[in-house]
Amino acid sequence: MTGTPGGGAPPPPSRDPVQGVPTLPSVPPQPGPPAPESAPVSAAPPPVPRPRRTAFAEGFDQLRAAATTEPGRLRILGALLALLVVAFGSVAAWQMTERTAAADDVLHRSQPLSSDAADIYRSLADANTAAASGYLAGLQEKPAMRAGYEKDIRTAAAKLVTAAANSEPGSPSARTITSLSRLLPEYKGLVETARANNRQGYPVGGAYLRAANEMMQQRMLPAAEKLYRTENRRLGADYADARSFPWASLGLGVLALAALLWAQHRTYKRTNRVLNHGLVTATAAATIALLWLTVSHTVARAGLDDSHEHGVRSLTVLHEARIASLTARSDENLTLVRRGADTHALDDGTVVDTYEWGYDRQIDALRTALARAADLADDKAGAKPVQDANGFMKVWKQRHDLARADNDSGNYQAARDRVIGTAKDPTSVCFDNVDKALAAALTHEQGEFRRAAGGGLDALTGVPSGAAVLAVLGAAGAVLGIGRRLSEYR
Repeated sequence: MTGTPGGGAPPPPSRDPVQGVPTLPSVPPQPGPPAPESAPVSAAPPPVPRPRRTAFAEGFDQLRAAATTEPGRLRILGALLALLVVAFGSVAAWQMTERTAAADDVLHRSQPLSSDAADIYRSLADANTAAASGYLAGLQEKPAMRAGYEKDIRTAAAKLVTAAANSEPGSPSARTITSLSRLLPEYKGLVETARANNRQGYPVGGAYLRAANEMMQQRMLPAAEKLYRTENRRLGADYADARSFPWASLGLGVLALAALLWAQHRTYKRTNRVLNHGLVTATAAATIALLWLTVSHTVARAGLDDSHEHGVRSLTVLHEARIASLTARSDENLTLVRRGADTHALDDGTVVDTYEWGYDRQIDALRTALARAADLADDKAGAKPVQDANGFMKVWKQRHDLARADNDSGNYQAARDRVIGTAKDPTSVCFDNVDKALAAALTHEQGEFRRAAGGGLDALTGVPSGAAVLAVLGAAGAVLGIGRRLSEYR
């Protein structure tokens, strides 16, 4: 046995007084390695801020929370119904205001300007015809012939002023009008020079008249025709705007009416009450507005369609017929003025007199236009002057053939007398009769247009303001009706 130094026995191991298990001797804690002086003291990370919610998200949450209760659902329903009815009335008022303005432009601006442009063309062509007729008559020129020429020049100038006042600055129409206003006095100066030389017996007068005719045929009449086509396109655009169906307002009207009916059905299911006075008022207002909008636009569209089919189309064809007759008369006169100095080569190589060839083409155009005008005439008052013009045209063609035969045989004086009116049965009388008949037909068709277009415009009267008033009434009824239901929860 091993002992401890000093000869003593080792002390017995200590025991746990409770368990009787010997315990190990305790070891004092040992210090750890010293921390470096330069090591920083770690700090806790700062808290991450929560993102701020947008007003839209908060509003959506509030709306969702409100939708979980019946009062909240009623408030949302009332707001939606009022919004739908107001949107319907606003869009209806806006669209019908545009269509009313377009219909008013058709009646009071576009079509009158189109007719003025046609009158400018007709006046210029008629003045050119009268100038040639006066030159042929020479010293035998009648005062009425001269007065007719002066009247045509004044009419063209006055119509140009009106067209300039109603055209947009810098537009193609404005530039065309400016060009015609500048050329008109130049043309008149050439005609006066030709007339003065002719009365003194100078052959150079024919050259001045030819220059005036070339200015008219190559520059002025094409410009007048361009103006007429431009105004016709604007008339067509106004027609399209006035007749277009207001689909947006009708769609909103049907949607608002369906929503109001659904709201009443919902109220009935939940309360067993057949009628809610506010919702009934809103439904009645929306129904009246929708029916008024539909019926008024349908009637207006029918009137505008009638004015176009039996007014504008007939007027366009009659203007074409009148222009063809004027051009034919001018070519007839210039045939005798130029006396074969101007020729035209046909496709088969045949060379013919330019103005005789032009007369034949214009007479054919007149015949075609009169046939179309007869088909478009929808009553006896409109058909009779067209039939008269067709009869006078046929007689004119027969008399012109006699004058042509005299001119081809060398009997220039006889041909001249048959054309300018000094002989029996001259072509000038036939031309005058054709022109008067066409003028009567134009007057009748102009009246038909105004009657139909005016009826279409009258059908739209009051629709924009009426739709707005009914929309306000309907929205108020919807709000009051839902408010009556809400009061039951208080």
